[in-house]
Amino acid sequence: QVRLVESGGGLVQAGGSLRLSCAASERTFSTSAMGWFRQAPGKEREFVAVISGSGGLTYVADSAKGRFTISRDNAKNMVYLQMNSLKPDDTAVYYCAARTTFYVTRDSRDYNFWGQGTQVTVSS
Repeated sequence: QVRLVESGGGLVQAGGSLRLSCAASERTFSTSAMGWFRQAPGKEREFVAVISGSGGLTYVADSAKGRFTISRDNAKNMVYLQMNSLKPDDTAVYYCAARTTFYVTRDSRDYNFWGQGTQVTVSS
């Protein structure tokens, strides 16, 4: 069982930045692809960014390209999402997720473990 704990959410003005962190409990973390997904009120959960086990392959949603960066530190069992130039449309609960394989996908159904989520609110 992998336990994931997100942190770093909060309230920020449009144009501001936040850095989300996800701490994983699993010592085989480096073999797990990781992702960030988000869910706004009344909407489906959507892909934001994913990263392979080694960190060598990443995908970022078109809506976040050029603004968000996903990274990981396998020595610390951590995954990060740096969010710049935030917009009100980025307001959502952000979830960290892990797969039991290092292959990365953008489909949330492929992820086996989820954190509790962290709220990001961007004011206009």
